[in-house]
Amino acid sequence: MAIAEQQTSPQATHGAGERSWHDIVLQTLKRNEISLVPYVPDRVLTPLIRNLHADPFFTTFATAREEEAVGIVSGAWMGGRRGAVLMQTSGFATLANVLASLAVPYQIPLIMFVSERGTLGEFNYGQSLVCRTMRPVLDSLALEHHTITRLDELEFITDRSIKQAVTTQAPVALILSPLLTEGKVFDK
Repeated sequence: MAIAEQQTSPQATHGAGERSWHDIVLQTLKRNEISLVPYVPDRVLTPLIRNLHADPFFTTFATAREEEAVGIVSGAWMGGRRGAVLMQTSGFATLANVLASLAVPYQIPLIMFVSERGTLGEFNYGQSLVCRTMRPVLDSLALEHHTITRLDELEFITDRSIKQAVTTQAPVALILSPLLTEGKVFDK
């Protein structure tokens, strides 16, 4: 395991009875009967992805592109199954067309978990540019979105956002801030 993956933070290190951000997301998905979780691999989301793969409740698999994952979750919804998509900020940048032409007009309660890159010390200029476009794109499509920065708000925001998406049959983006996840850590 790389040194970067071994490093921990106050958010990632837990005392007795404290849960990690990825445990909270997994349990909230389960409680809301979201069992299908396609994703595009991402280092920040790796702990969540590993736990989803380990839990037999979930059908979890990697896709080549974010649009593919959205199409799979959309088809599953039409077939009566709930799903969520995991991606990072740069992957979200590829979704404007599929959101505007599929998820929004066909009222798919697409749950998107986006690990936020491009902020708080980001080294990759491309990630920074994409990060600046994400929220304006969500706003222009009139999509509900929340940036989650604190562990104590994660469960409430995630649970209520999923319930609202299903009830209103509208997509929602849950942006997981580096303040929550510690983001991507790089060795020098």
